[in-house]
Amino acid sequence: MRPEEFLAFLETRRASAILRTPIADAAKPAMEAAVRGGFEVIEFTLTTPGALELIGEFAGRPGIVVGAGTVLTTEDADRAVEAGARFLVSPVVDELVIDAAKSLGVAVMPGTHTPTEMLRAYRAGAQLQKLFPAPGIGAPYVKACMGPMPFLRIVPTSGVDDSNAAEYLAAGAFAVGFVAPLFDPDDVAAGRFDRIEQRARTLLNAVGSVASPV
Repeated sequence: MRPEEFLAFLETRRASAILRTPIADAAKPAMEAAVRGGFEVIEFTLTTPGALELIGEFAGRPGIVVGAGTVLTTEDADRAVEAGARFLVSPVVDELVIDAAKSLGVAVMPGTHTPTEMLRAYRAGAQLQKLFPAPGIGAPYVKACMGPMPFLRIVPTSGVDDSNAAEYLAAGAFAVGFVAPLFDPDDVAAGRFDRIEQRARTLLNAVGSVASPV
């Protein structure tokens, strides 16, 4: 999947499921619950035990696009793409990682917080700009950044839940990512995967309440 193909896919789905957990045995069933709930764009952070193996397994499933999160080095990028990742996500802007993604032929989403960081990531070649951590003013921050820079593709991945996902998208966010509001740590630890599936449906319903731009 070329970067432009991933962008088109994400633009219609408008949401991703992002799993970060220290519990190896829970990672697979937790993400399976999110997929059953309707998520088609999923991300395993490399801090999750067995992340590369999970990326490889889920990458082989039809209709699912898998990415790697917490990509901090070019070595991380190489291993993740070799495992099957079709997009790379980082908590920071690192031109070396962005260049690696370009060389590997996958989309990249570095973490940005200020307008300066967003523009820096864009100019370095990042197709998407992850908004991280969540700004205190929420969705209006996205709108304020998009005003002078409408070419950005901002993806909030922190602080987004069913109460504000639609607001972020209406403000101009390209898509949103769900972390703890989807994968509640207590439910993951206790194996309450049915709750994760239920929340996946709730979160995607919130996303679906805003018309897709395509």
